[in-house]
Amino acid sequence: MSRPNETGWFDVAPGIRRRTIAVTERMQQIAVELDQGARLPEHRHPHEQITYLISGRLRFVIDGVEREVAPGETVALPGNMPHAVEAIEASQAIDTFSPPREDLLAQDAGG
Repeated sequence: MSRPNETGWFDVAPGIRRRTIAVTERMQQIAVELDQGARLPEHRHPHEQITYLISGRLRFVIDGVEREVAPGETVALPGNMPHAVEAIEASQAIDTFSPPREDLLAQDAGG
C-alpha cells in the first residue's frame, strides 16, 4: 500500500503523484503531478472524471482515441470509460471525480 511522502503526496504510478485537495458528499478533487514520460496504463472506474491541465502537456487515450491536452484545456470522462495518460512534458493537473473515489479516500485515511 502506498503511503504519503512528507508533503502528503501519494505515488500513483512511477513518476505520477496525487494529493486530495477537496471532498464533498458528491465530489472529490485531487492535484496530480506527472514527470515527463510518466504513463498511467489504461484503466476505468465508475466515477465521472474531469481533468483540468494547469501546466505541461498530456496525451490521453480515451476508448482507443488519442487526444493531446494543453494548459487550460479539460477532458471530461463518463464513468467506466477506458482511458490512459502519458505526460509529454512535466505536468500539473486537477482531477475532479463524482462521486468521490472510495479507494483514494481510504488511502488518504491510511487504510
